[in-house]
Amino acid sequence: MRQFKTLKPKKTIAERFSTKYQLVIRKEENLEEKSTIGFTYTRIMIVAFIIIVFIFAASLFLSQTLLARWFDPRYAQRETARKLLILSQRVDSLQQADEEKAAFIENFQRVLSGDTSSRFVDAPAALKEQTKPIKPLNTAKLAPSDSQFRKDFEQSELSLISLTSSNYSELSETFFFTPITGFISDRYDVKKAHYGVDIVAKSNEPVKCIADGTVIMASWTQDAGHVIAVQHRGNLISVYKHNAELLKKVGSFVNAGEIISIVGNSGEMTSGPHLHFELWYNGNSLNPEEFVTF
Repeated sequence: MRQFKTLKPKKTIAERFSTKYQLVIRKEENLEEKSTIGFTYTRIMIVAFIIIVFIFAASLFLSQTLLARWFDPRYAQRETARKLLILSQRVDSLQQADEEKAAFIENFQRVLSGDTSSRFVDAPAALKEQTKPIKPLNTAKLAPSDSQFRKDFEQSELSLISLTSSNYSELSETFFFTPITGFISDRYDVKKAHYGVDIVAKSNEPVKCIADGTVIMASWTQDAGHVIAVQHRGNLISVYKHNAELLKKVGSFVNAGEIISIVGNSGEMTSGPHLHFELWYNGNSLNPEEFVTF
């Protein structure tokens, strides 16, 4: 009588990968069990994939860094080119600084020698503000002490230079302080679009406001650096450019002779510490030397 063996059903792929196995480690002498490790084919494949990815990433990193220094001839060329670029940029910066220093020394030498020809260029500006009209000053109502102060002030260096144009006769009642004392390196010239005067002074010298007024602009521009503008009575505006630091903010009320900034060398349109000073009346530029003693 024949015996028939029963056929076991074949395992699917999912069952094969999910079947759990156990690895037992024993001593060879007495078969004492030391440790056991449970695993499945799925877990083995995941661990193997992680190891392969790690080895690939490490190999790629080493090929771009350490191994490249040893075996890749292009690495040395790239490093040399990078160092040459850095050195070239430093040389350009040093050359530019040297040219600016030479230009400042040359300009200062021209000022000391009496040459007032200009190398400063300032873009034209148009500052217009509407304020209350000028109220004429009634000198008859002044107290004796005020009259004496007025007389002494008119005889001082801070007084207004006599006006030559009748168009600005209403400004004759305003007395201006000198914003800063120094050499005039470039004078007012409308043909060159130079709407003010350049006054060369020492670094960190204080800049004073020429008259009572309100600050209408206190900001930084690329050409003029730190700029502050003050609105005075009678649609008169004074502008101070290339400052190192501004001491007043927009909306601040300033008195005549009050320090509003520090002279500097800010902005692109400058080659040394100086103050560019402008006067604007009813939207038109004025020659500051006709009104202020420097």
